[in-house]
Amino acid sequence: MNDKKVLDEGALLELKADELVVLLRKGVVDAGRIKVVQQKLLHALDEATLPQKIEAFKELDTEQDRLELLNGFEYLLSHHQLDSNVSKKYITKERVKKSIVVIIGIIMITLGMAMIIMPAPPYFEMFTVFYFNDNDGVTIMDIISLLIVFTGVYLFLSSVLKKQST
Repeated sequence: MNDKKVLDEGALLELKADELVVLLRKGVVDAGRIKVVQQKLLHALDEATLPQKIEAFKELDTEQDRLELLNGFEYLLSHHQLDSNVSKKYITKERVKKSIVVIIGIIMITLGMAMIIMPAPPYFEMFTVFYFNDNDGVTIMDIISLLIVFTGVYLFLSSVLKKQST
């Protein structure tokens, strides 16, 4: 099933490339337009292959002796052309992803705490799970708020304490 999807995408890519070649041969675009299309195409190809280039280096086993590790790095560097611009792009994307998860975690913690502190609407107050006394207890709103806080704490800690391999 997955192989069929890859084949369909490959065939579609070939078809679109052939259409582009036909248009360029007809001469319907000027030289400036061709340069713009060429830059877009090269940029898209670089973006598409960036994760594959980085993933190849992640697969290198660090439990090897130094000579095997050096040979593995030599092989990877010879087959995957990386420069500082490519690595900076990758590191920046990873940091942005991590920062967004941290921000979402902080927002969820704040939202959950605010839901606990603020008075709940009456239709949530009537579903009290555990009574401390006749007028107070643990409501459904409190349980939902705690779930939101715990989810925020999990997101925050999982992104901050994630292994620093990236």
